[in-house]
Amino acid sequence: MATIEDVAKAANVSMSTVSYVLSGKRTISADTRLRVEQAIRKLGYRPHAGARALAMSKTHIIGLVAPLRAGVDVNVILQFVAGIATRARERDHDVLLLTQDDADSIARAAQTSMVDALVVMDVESDDPRLETLESVRQPVVLIGLPHDPRGLSCIDLDFEKVGQRAAEHLIEGGHRRIALIGAPEEVRKRHTSYADRMLHGLSTACRAADAEWTYQPTPSSGSGAAASVDAVLKRMPEVTALMVHNEVALPHVISHLQTLGLRVPEDISLIALAPGSVIDALARPVTGIDLPAERIGRLAVDTVLGDDDAEVRLLQPVLTDRGTTRHLT
Repeated sequence: MATIEDVAKAANVSMSTVSYVLSGKRTISADTRLRVEQAIRKLGYRPHAGARALAMSKTHIIGLVAPLRAGVDVNVILQFVAGIATRARERDHDVLLLTQDDADSIARAAQTSMVDALVVMDVESDDPRLETLESVRQPVVLIGLPHDPRGLSCIDLDFEKVGQRAAEHLIEGGHRRIALIGAPEEVRKRHTSYADRMLHGLSTACRAADAEWTYQPTPSSGSGAAASVDAVLKRMPEVTALMVHNEVALPHVISHLQTLGLRVPEDISLIALAPGSVIDALARPVTGIDLPAERIGRLAVDTVLGDDDAEVRLLQPVLTDRGTTRHLT
């Protein structure tokens, strides 16, 4: 007897996409729907009556998978949560927070029908949860972009473009020695998707312009930020620009530059990637690219509830020049 996995393989889609076609929970493109329907007819697949009944039940609860791992900035996570919770309430749904970081907790929530849909955060480039996520019957959206999404929907800022856009802004200003003060080491070692993509964008832009660059993972603390700045200056003494992608470290980076007598932008240019609220809270707002966490959270809810059939949606970065970078003469 054919299984849903057999149908997915025959149609070259994920098992969750087959479930969406059967349940009608999400808009599926006409071509994809046709492939799935043809595979169902060819294989003679018949969904289990109990599974069909289960698929029709509604809890009006969205499961939010937000593991609180080492190196994660809880304040930024809460901005995503605020967008998700607000939009869910507007859509007559509640949110169940799942903080475990393993696939088993996701499977339990899905199999026991605790939730109607799942939004998954802190996505890694090769995320071990994907196999479980593509097999659950509920709609799933990832806030992040793994190397292979396996047909799952993804919503995020285009972090590769962020790294590229920030680097190009500096390169256009004559900078040829650029350093990235990045996320904590734990985030880098997990190959969290956004960090990997940011680095790739930076390196691509620098290689194209024959510019030097260096990356410094940075603890989210004042002492960690100061140590990272010192490490960069030791490794690249002639650095002329810093990119900061660490919201907690950002004000401490600025403070330590002042302690060292380095003026921004006269002695060193500065660009940050951070939520607008973080940049606005600085004594002097810096040139940067906003992380629209709440907007991404709202879009994730609309996507997982079936309003958007795009499998991958990456928001384009917008750089706001606040005068903390300068053109080299």
